[in-house]
Formats: sequence, structure tokens, C-alpha cells
Amino acid sequence: MERALLSGNPPVEITFRRSARARRVLLRVSGLDGRVTLSMPTGMTVDEALAFAEEKNGWIRKHLASREETSDIRIGSSVLLRGVETPIAGGRVRKAELAGDSLLVPPDQAMAAARIKAFLKLEARHDLVAACQRYSGLLGRGHGRVTLRDTRSRWGSCSARGDLMFSWRLVMAPRDVLEYVAAHEVAHLVELNHSPAYWAVVERICPGLRAPRKWLRVNGQVLHRYRFGD
Repeated sequence: MERALLSGNPPVEITFRRSARARRVLLRVSGLDGRVTLSMPTGMTVDEALAFAEEKNGWIRKHLASREETSDIRIGSSVLLRGVETPIAGGRVRKAELAGDSLLVPPDQAMAAARIKAFLKLEARHDLVAACQRYSGLLGRGHGRVTLRDTRSRWGSCSARGDLMFSWRLVMAPRDVLEYVAAHEVAHLVELNHSPAYWAVVERICPGLRAPRKWLRVNGQVLHRYRFGD
């Protein structure tokens, strides 16, 4: 990979990726972190690719400007929890815990983000394991271990061995969204593909999947807006 700076103020770094399969130039501005990537055919030079990017300078900056700002997690801010914007406050507690409509943490700003992240991961594991057990029970299939990660390219996956992986950030989404993703992956225990037969399994164990699926497609990047100091 090679990198170059787009002209203008502030400067914008572009990452160039060569692809033997690329037949044309593809320019992408990530909605998650604002990274600008230009994929190009192997026969194109970096100078030619940069010239193409310069022609799209206005388009690139427009998309960067329209990105939703990131939100640093701290005492006094808020975080989504099961679809509800939840205020974060300092309190006389030993660890992060819910108290009414607020999320309380010990009054140590330096540790607040880490404690809230740990809390969210525990809540995510509780919700996802329960959902996976319920859906796999409906199918009469056992699943393997459940792993949580902070993935950006996918919300979940199912291996050929039946191990399930999910993004712990799903606990920030409305409950039906997390339920849909759990059902989506558990259905792969029966059909390890995305055939009509597979979607019939998802629909059977999780009726009304269109609304949560659309929510995730439209609002999914919001869950990556929150930064936990790492």
C-alpha cells in the first residue's frame, strides 16, 4: 500500500490499494473512521491515481464533512444502551452499573471509559448468549462457543464448527436488532450460506426481520461513533 496527501486544508491522507481484479478506480470514504481509500488496477501509477483523487477533491471533503462526529466516552457524556441514549454519571459505586435511567461509574474520569466498555461487553455477552441459546433451541441444534469482538466489517459470523462471533457493540442497538443478528448467525447452523432456504430459517425463528435489518443498515455506523479511549 502507498499513501499520499490530497491538496487543500486540512490535508487528507489517501491510501492506494492495487488490485489485480480491479477494472476501474474505486474511491471510498469510510463512514466509520473517515479513512479515504482508492483501489486501482495494477497498471495504474500512483501519480495517475492521485490525479483522479484530486478531481474528486470536493466530493471527498463533502463526505468527510458529513460524517457523524465521534463521541468520547466520559463522565458527563452519554452512550447508547439497547437503543436508549443513557447519561453517564459519577457515583458511589465500585464498577459501572445502571441506576434508573443513568449509568453510574466510580468518579475517576481516567478509568470511566474502560469501566463502561467492560460493562457493555458483559451486558452484550449476557444478551447474545441468551438469544443464541433460545434460537438454537428452536432449531434443535447446539452451537459452539460465543466470542465477542470489536469488529467493523461484520456484526457476526458462524464458523463451520458452529462457533459464533459477534460485535459487542450490538448491545448499544435496540433489542430487536441484537436479536436479529443472533438469529441470523444461529440460522447458519442449519444452512451455512445465504440461500432462500437459509432466509426461510431466519424468518421462522425471528419473524419480522426486515425492520431490524433495515435499522442496522441505516444506523449501524452510529454504534462505531463511540470511542472508549483505545
